[in-house]
Amino acid sequence: MSVKDTAQMVISFGEILWDIFPTGNVLGGAPFNLAFRVNSLGERGIIASRLGRDELGAKAYQQVLSLGLDTSYIQWDEHKPTGTVKVTFAPDSTHDFYIVPGVAYDNIEATDSLLKAAAGCDFFCFGTLVQRSERAKHTLETLLEAASRGKKFLDINLRKDCYTPETVKRSLARADILKLNDNEAGELALMLFGQDCRVVDFCEKIVEKYSLECCLVTFGERGVLAFSNRGEKVYIPGYRVELVDTVGSGDAFSAGFVHAKLQNQPLAESCRVGNLLGALAATTKGATAEISPEEIVSFRMSDLERVIDLNYERYMAQ
Repeated sequence: MSVKDTAQMVISFGEILWDIFPTGNVLGGAPFNLAFRVNSLGERGIIASRLGRDELGAKAYQQVLSLGLDTSYIQWDEHKPTGTVKVTFAPDSTHDFYIVPGVAYDNIEATDSLLKAAAGCDFFCFGTLVQRSERAKHTLETLLEAASRGKKFLDINLRKDCYTPETVKRSLARADILKLNDNEAGELALMLFGQDCRVVDFCEKIVEKYSLECCLVTFGERGVLAFSNRGEKVYIPGYRVELVDTVGSGDAFSAGFVHAKLQNQPLAESCRVGNLLGALAATTKGATAEISPEEIVSFRMSDLERVIDLNYERYMAQ
């Protein structure tokens, strides 16, 4: 996992928000987590988002600064509040969440500086949640047009009441690389193909239908399956680790994969790096906990038990 002399630019477009727990507030949002993690790997990770002129916005901005991220593309909204998610817990420890609508990141604008950055980026990462508002949806479409030289990475993140079939189809049509989990793959199979199907068949169908470079399906501790438009079929087993906090582990996978692709690594190695970062992140508290290069090397050299999903063993990379 070498670091290039010149960092490459990765724009992560979408939500910065606070998860409001009974025990306190935690800053998050998949695009923010991805930008932080890819930045920590030595690339120039940029979060393109919008905060409200309120106390939560000021605290978020200070935290972004403290994590060493570029704040040049964080906008301020004078009228809408900073994004929040209200999390509630039932007696059986299950949780529910409500992603508050009508917030600052729903109004991200395609400023001249952001358009210029998009035109020069190497990877442009986006999801579906930020597209729930017409304004942010239009901004994203404008930026995707500007980002003609960069790879488009879609981490689809299907959040309750925050996407439509039209949003999903439009996003897939603009993507080069699709990343999703196995539950989301099942949901998309019904939505797009009208039937439940095996993950392997889903990958083949969606890569062909939307002319994707590759499709990545994650299975948590059971690893990742990847299919490319060149006929590659790769499965990388997961790691059995002592879980501390799984929040942000999927975003860490995305960051590791993007970082490896920027180093011109092949599909299998890019999945290995993503898998490794995702597992490591799950052993830390919070989505923005520091993971040092030494920890990454040590983890990779360890003899931790691997978790193999027998459904995909035939595609396991050597």
